[in-house]
Amino acid sequence: MKEVILVGTRLLSEQLVKTRFPHLRYIRIHTSDKYKATIYAWTEDLQLTKQDALHVEKYANAYLYPYVVFQVKSYCAVRADKVPLLQEVPVDIVQTALRTNLNQYGILAAINRQFPYGRLRFKHYDVINSMIHFDFDALKRMGEHEKEIMLRFLHEMIPLGCFCEVRFLDEDV
Repeated sequence: MKEVILVGTRLLSEQLVKTRFPHLRYIRIHTSDKYKATIYAWTEDLQLTKQDALHVEKYANAYLYPYVVFQVKSYCAVRADKVPLLQEVPVDIVQTALRTNLNQYGILAAINRQFPYGRLRFKHYDVINSMIHFDFDALKRMGEHEKEIMLRFLHEMIPLGCFCEVRFLDEDV
């Protein structure tokens, strides 16, 4: 039997930080490297004090996820760090990503609901590179745009500090 791993997603983490630090109006968390994430934050006045940065970093490293090292930067660093723009995702994906009991089965179920013309399967987790590998058994050939959408949805549901890769398998197409 495979181990069930609970995950800490970007959306859930942002929600937790916003709840703990309500005076920070703008929060964005991004996986910056394997097992590392950056929290970008600003107040309503587009400021991040050194004290706020220190408190957020201390909170994140103590209470969010033990497998991720967090750093905190001013929100304006998002552009310089080339953090991808946020794009809309379906409500089902958002609700899944916000679950505190999310595991790989929840991720697979959410993707399979969004892409019913195939099945996503967990292949393996490469601990050294923090890479989650999936296979998607497609019943029809998928275009590049559809593949990009699936990867975007997966990135919202995989743990912070991790990356993912999908091998698309077209059956007799």
